Amino acid sequence: MKTIDELLAEGVAGKRVFVRADLNVPLDGTTITDDGRIRAVVPTIAKLAEAGARVVVASHLGRPKGAPDPAFSLAPAATRLGELLGADVAFATDTVGESATATVAGLADGRVAVVENLRFNPGETSKDDAERGAFADRLAELADVYVGDGFGAVHRKHASVYDLPARLPHYAGYLIATEVGVLKKLTTDVERPYAVVLGGAKVSDKLGVIDHLLERADRILIGGGMAYTFLKAQGHEVGSSLLQEDQIPAVQEYLRRAEQKGVEFVLPVDVVVAPSFPDLKTKAPAHPTTVAADAMPAGQMGLDNGPETNKLYASKLADAATVFWNGPMGVFEHPDFADGTRAVAQALVDSPGFSVVGGGDSAAAVRILGFDENAFGHISTGGGASLEYLEGKTLPGLAALED
Repeated sequence: MKTIDELLAEGVAGKRVFVRADLNVPLDGTTITDDGRIRAVVPTIAKLAEAGARVVVASHLGRPKGAPDPAFSLAPAATRLGELLGADVAFATDTVGESATATVAGLADGRVAVVENLRFNPGETSKDDAERGAFADRLAELADVYVGDGFGAVHRKHASVYDLPARLPHYAGYLIATEVGVLKKLTTDVERPYAVVLGGAKVSDKLGVIDHLLERADRILIGGGMAYTFLKAQGHEVGSSLLQEDQIPAVQEYLRRAEQKGVEFVLPVDVVVAPSFPDLKTKAPAHPTTVAADAMPAGQMGLDNGPETNKLYASKLADAATVFWNGPMGVFEHPDFADGTRAVAQALVDSPGFSVVGGGDSAAAVRILGFDENAFGHISTGGGASLEYLEGKTLPGLAALED
C-alpha cells in the first residue's frame, strides 16, 4: 500500500488529487454536533494543499436514497473543513455534474473543493458492478490521483471506495495509515493482558468480532443493550430491557467457548433501570433506580451499568496492556445513564496500557462527556470498519489501495 508521503515525494503541484474522506458527521439541522471525523482528515488535506495540489474532497453523509436530499447535504461539513484549514473551501452542489466539473476546473494550485454527497448518486452504493463502475468513471474525470482517507467507509464496496482507486494512481492518506497501524496492534503481537469492552444496543452487531476475539483476547467485558441478552442467556430476568431472544443460543455457545479457552467474560453485576426509555431531547429526569443484575424487576428497563459494575470493570482494565473499546455502556446521551460509559472511558484514561476507542458512538461519547482525546492511545473514526477488521474480514477499501 503506497502512502501519501510517497505521493508527495513524487510531486503533486498542479495535480488534481481526489481525497475520499469520511465527513459523515452527525447533524442537528445544519449544525454539526461532533466534528471529529472532519478534524481527522485535515492533516492529509492540508499537506496536499501545502504541496500545491488541487484537492477534490468527496464523502458520503447519512443514508439518502440515491437522490439529492437537503437534509444530507455536505455543505455544513465543507464550511467546517474550511474553518479548520483556515482557508476558503469551494463547494460543488452536485457530485459529477456541471457544478462539480466547473468547481474542480476553477481550482487553483493549493486550493480545496468539496463535492456534494456521493450517495446522492445511486451508482455510489449500487450492488451492480457496471452501475458502480460507470459512476467511478465519472468521478475519475475529476482527478489525476486518488488518496483514500475515509477509514469509516473502507468496509463498503462502494464506487468511490472500491472502484475508483482502480482507475487512478492510488495512495493511502495519513488517517488510513494510522488506523491500519493501530488495528495491527490489536491483531498481531498483541501486548497482554488484552481486554476488550463491547457495548451498544444489539448483540447481533458484535457476534463476528466476539467470535474472532475469543481466540485472541484475555477478557471481554460486556455492557450496553447487548448485555441483557447475555444476562438472559444465563437465566436471569431482564424486565423490559432490550433483548434479542434469537441470539441467546449463540451467546450461550460463546460463554461456553470462553470458559473452555480461559477467556474471562465479565458481565454487569448491577444495572441502572427505569420504567421507560428516557427523553433524550428534554433530558427530563428518568427516575432511575439501581438493582442487582440478577434481580431485575418486571416492567423495568436496563439503561446503564450500575456503580458496582463500574468498579468491577475499572479493576478489570487497570492492569491491561492493550484495551479495545467499542460501544457505550448505556444511554450516555442522558445524564441519568451516562455513568457506565464515563467509567469505562475514565478507566482507559487511567490505564497504563495502549487504549483504542473503536469509533462510532464510543468516539462520540468520549467527546460529549468531555474527555481529552489525547488521553487515549487512539480514537478510531470507523466503528463498523474497526469491527470488521478485528473480525478478520477483507475490507474492500483497503484491498483497493493495495498494489
